[in-house]
Amino acid sequence: MVTTTATRIISSDSHVNEPPELWAERLPKEFRPRAPHKETRDGVDYLIVEGTWPRKMPKGRVQLEGGDLQRAQAGGWDPVARIKDQDLDGVSAEVIYPSNGLNVFITPDPEFQMAMATAYNDWAHEVFGGYRDRFNVAALLPAAENDLAAAEVQRVAKMGFRALFMPVKIPERPGYNDPIYDTLWAAIQDSGLSVNFHCGTGHDPRGERGPGGAIINYLLHAQGDGPYIVTYLCASGVLQRFPEIHFVTVETGAAWLAWILQDMDAIYRDHHMWVNPKLDMLPSEYWRRQGHVGFQDDKVGVTNRGFTGVQTLLWGNDYPHHEGTWPHSQESIAEMFRDVPEDETRQMIGGTAAKVYGF
Repeated sequence: MVTTTATRIISSDSHVNEPPELWAERLPKEFRPRAPHKETRDGVDYLIVEGTWPRKMPKGRVQLEGGDLQRAQAGGWDPVARIKDQDLDGVSAEVIYPSNGLNVFITPDPEFQMAMATAYNDWAHEVFGGYRDRFNVAALLPAAENDLAAAEVQRVAKMGFRALFMPVKIPERPGYNDPIYDTLWAAIQDSGLSVNFHCGTGHDPRGERGPGGAIINYLLHAQGDGPYIVTYLCASGVLQRFPEIHFVTVETGAAWLAWILQDMDAIYRDHHMWVNPKLDMLPSEYWRRQGHVGFQDDKVGVTNRGFTGVQTLLWGNDYPHHEGTWPHSQESIAEMFRDVPEDETRQMIGGTAAKVYGF
């Protein structure tokens, strides 16, 4: 077991609760009436985002208590306050994703998507750009139109961003196995930035509305995006054509990874008469060379590391979300890595993240 106080711990998955007026104030005037906004219906507050069902917003803080209240008060956009919160958790750096901004990819309008993304990217750069040793904000990158996306890759790279955040799925466009994205992959590879796919993006993960929906939706429609994106990229030849791209599935957990790697290779061999394209390596080998997965509290994923690859596993505290480990990450890490060699633990809780994200 590693002594966490002597190790740099980096969260590969944290979130910021954006100011509610961010898009209404920063979008071009023609898009402002369509900006994400709050509406109250029958006494209940909803987040309204074009392209998806209204999303019920969390209860007011007065109705919360204990850990739920602590998390509701965290996650803001004050860098000094965030540093204090992460210091409390023993975390020395974090990769930041949006909260409401997770939904910007779901509208089928490419220009509206990009307008929301650039507004967020400009705001995030202004707020967090002066704290590069503590924060790495992943720049939003819609992939609904290649030329717009490639231009934004170049723009944010020049601004100093070190990571890109793309949706798992793209409304009204093919999956990432389609060669139509090759010009975008080329721009990403040239930038040297990692590309990150946060679960539940580009589609509405609330597909099941009936009994068991909360569990079904989180496991299958959100975390299920991990197996989806890994298979699409590793089996399709994308990583063969673009060997310098490193990608991360974010907040997907890692327990499923061994199954996917094992069965991708088995199907590649057993169904060789139908497989297209023929690859230079097995699908799992592209994963171990270029892929990474983000997890929080995942004993099974850590146990399988010998097969999936220690260098592919990235811990994160998912600050400040309730399914994350903040502010109890020290206890979670101590238990999860109790029987893991120290050098491997160091890789998973910070060493690999430092390389992937440029800390």
